[in-house]
Amino acid sequence: MEGIGALYFMHIDCDEIDRYLSVVVNIESEIAAPLSQKELFRVVLWIGSNENRFAQLMHLFLAGEYRIVQRSSWIVSSCVERHPRLVTPWLPKLIRRAKEEGLHGAVRRNILRLLQFVDIPRRYQGEVTEMCFTFLASVDSPVAVKVFSMTVLATIAAEEPDLKNELRPLLEQMLPYGSAGMQSRAKKILQRLSR
Repeated sequence: MEGIGALYFMHIDCDEIDRYLSVVVNIESEIAAPLSQKELFRVVLWIGSNENRFAQLMHLFLAGEYRIVQRSSWIVSSCVERHPRLVTPWLPKLIRRAKEEGLHGAVRRNILRLLQFVDIPRRYQGEVTEMCFTFLASVDSPVAVKVFSMTVLATIAAEEPDLKNELRPLLEQMLPYGSAGMQSRAKKILQRLSR
């Protein structure tokens, strides 16, 4: 396990988790209150690999009140990072959601972040590829959205070698003008594409 979640996981006492998990019954009320990163991660642990709990979370994420959607986005992404198979039945709705105009940046960013951890079924690869190229080429896309789009495209390109020929020139073109984060990710992906 990598990232912020791993740090919190290492510092949470198991008895504390058990006490917390035993009282979490309503995801919406849990998310409605402002939570620390540690508290958010406890919700991730409570959901675990449970499909029913994840479905509750996804209903809030896809159709909840604005603040709930925003707060649940990190939880959804973190759950998928730990249990990628949970998101498979939700992919069509997530792809549609990511393309919505006026979508809050945190929601789009976390959808693209979670797509990094998922083997995207062939039937969705074309749509995801087009979406990620659009985000990558857009001057309005935040850096994190572009970086996650690069990774998703590189993963698809591993299965679709012709995609490498489209992605490589775009990344090379972006290299001199991108932020440090974009440059770092682009260099790693260009190395990956040359294998």
